[in-house]
Order: sequence, then C-alpha cells, then structure tokens
Amino acid sequence: MLLWTLVMFAALRVGDGFHWSLFLLLPVAIHLYTGLFITAHDGMHGLIHPSKRVNRLIATVCLWLFAFNRFSVLYPKHHLHHAHPAQEEDPDFAPFGFWRWYLKFLMEYVSWSQVVLVALVFNLGLYLGISEIRLLLFYAVAPILSTLQLFYFGTYLPHRGEHDEQDEHRARSQSLNHWKAFFTCYFFGYHHEHHAAPWLAWWQLPQLREINKSTSVDTL
Repeated sequence: MLLWTLVMFAALRVGDGFHWSLFLLLPVAIHLYTGLFITAHDGMHGLIHPSKRVNRLIATVCLWLFAFNRFSVLYPKHHLHHAHPAQEEDPDFAPFGFWRWYLKFLMEYVSWSQVVLVALVFNLGLYLGISEIRLLLFYAVAPILSTLQLFYFGTYLPHRGEHDEQDEHRARSQSLNHWKAFFTCYFFGYHHEHHAAPWLAWWQLPQLREINKSTSVDTL
C-alpha cells in the first residue's frame, strides 16, 4: 500500500504533463494495483493482522484505493467461490470463453456507484491540475489492466475447462517458477495450493507449491 502511494504520487504530480518514462512506470503501477487486491484478499481470509478489526480496516482501505471496491461485497462472494469453486454457485465462474467470462466477472463486482466515484476523483484530479494523460494511464488504464491480470492468472487459467472429479478444489497451478509466479500475480498462479490451504498468506504459497510440484497441473 505504501509503495502504491509513492508510485501514484510520482505518476500524478500536479502540473506535470506527458513523458515517455510514464510507460516504464505503468507496469509497476499495474503490479502494485494487483498487490492492493492481493493484500485485501488475504484480509478476506483474516491473514493481515491478528485483530479482526485491524485486518478488515486494512483490507477495506486497499479495496477503496482500487476503484472503490467494497469489502462487504467481496467478502461473502469470495467465500462462496471457495465453497463452490468452478460450479454454478461460484460468483467468479462462468462456463464461457475468456472475454465473455471476463465481462461477466466485471459485471459481478463493478457497481455504478464505483463508476461514479472514480469519475468524480478523475475530474477532481483534472481540476487540481493533474494532466489528463497521467490520470488516464494511472487511474483508468492501470486498474483495468490489473483486473485483467487478476482474472487471467487467478480465475480463468486455474478454473477453466474440465477438472478431476476427485479434486474438490477444481483448480490448477502453474508450473514451478517462483519469479514468474510472483510477477504474474503474487504467486496466485499457485492456485490449487491456495484453495487447499486458504490460511496461508500469498507469500507462503511457494513453500506449499514446492511440496506439491509433482502433483499439480501446469496451466501456463
């Protein structure tokens, strides 16, 4: 959250216009937006802090920074996903191709109130003198591409297609490569491990993946 704040402060400096270096900063911003959501996700599993109140507060702030998502909406839906992975009751699942599934995924979680709040902040930024191109890149393009990253590596690849009937988690994991797993989605490509042990924080998943490396299916 601190790194995201620092990068956004650098990217949205008042009075600065376009510079080619922004395109070097954009992938960093996308990765940190994804990190905001992964942190909030750990909060949905009670893994950020021993105090439930502190845990929920941090998760709530992370979600608000990420386009005004709401903990009260995501928490019950995420636990439905864990209870019924890749089934009809799973709000994250859809028996469609990639783009149609992604659209359904967005419609499940994005509300009109979020769109209005993002538009208000965007226009406030313009009023304060932040250049339009910077706002578009770091307050619109970056979070949108982050949702695409989260969906592709954390939902679509692990849960698409047929699954072993004996696998209650109906999830797969990407091949063992910790660098790739971190930069693609904070180890969330080790998705079978997450479903098998949701009490592990994102940074602990590689340890379990090492143990399971001979049994999980490569999806990438």
